[in-house]
Amino acid sequence: MLKKLIRKNDKAISIYLNERVENAQKEQLPDHIAIIMDGNGRWAKKRALPRVAGHHEGMQTVRKITRFANEVGIKTLTLYAFSTENWKRPKIEVEFLMRLPEEFLNSYLPELMEQNIQVRMMGNIELLPEHTKKAVTKAMEQTAENNGLILNFALNYGSRDEIVQAVKKIALDIQEGNMEINDITENNINSYLMTKDLCEPDLLIRTSGEVRLSNFMLWQLAYTEFWFTDTLWPDFDQECLIEAIETFQKRNRRYGGIKEEETN
Repeated sequence: MLKKLIRKNDKAISIYLNERVENAQKEQLPDHIAIIMDGNGRWAKKRALPRVAGHHEGMQTVRKITRFANEVGIKTLTLYAFSTENWKRPKIEVEFLMRLPEEFLNSYLPELMEQNIQVRMMGNIELLPEHTKKAVTKAMEQTAENNGLILNFALNYGSRDEIVQAVKKIALDIQEGNMEINDITENNINSYLMTKDLCEPDLLIRTSGEVRLSNFMLWQLAYTEFWFTDTLWPDFDQECLIEAIETFQKRNRRYGGIKEEETN
């Protein structure tokens, strides 16, 4: 009897979620969603599990949310997987985190291909362990022709480092006579960033109740809408994502100006 009730409840939730998705698709969807995935360690601690168990559970959430974002019609999903500051964590945790991309991409590559998802990465790939580089490179190469959702992993990524590297490249081009100082514009700077081939995020989500950017896409998030939730990343589900999208659709994005109706 209990199993029948659970199945009925699951079916009702599924129908309700589908209705919300259909309604959201009638409005302007965010083209690019960026997520700071936070709370894996706390999720594990609440269950008296090692931190690595939380990271592994978080990987399952990545799969679930990627699939759902693709179904909804999101064009780009950027996930903050490992920051340049995360190397400070205990060695055993870092080693486990460096194995997760390999496990995820090797396990779900057929599914990513089936769903027409293209894998990309931004960050300093050269400093990653060889096995991590190999898995990421393989996934990017094999999904390069896919034209569905872009799944962009920020791996060994730090926004300040990204900006420093961009400034160095600009300085070098000026030094070599390829450009003049007066040629430097916002659009020009964009072309030196790791996201040069992506549109800027429309919506930033951060889980676990923390309300900060943590050195993530500082330049690109200038006019992004932020949505914070207390939900820990392993507990983040499809309903959480659609709620964030619904909130985004209610925002009045003015980009420093005012809407025409506000002038009347």
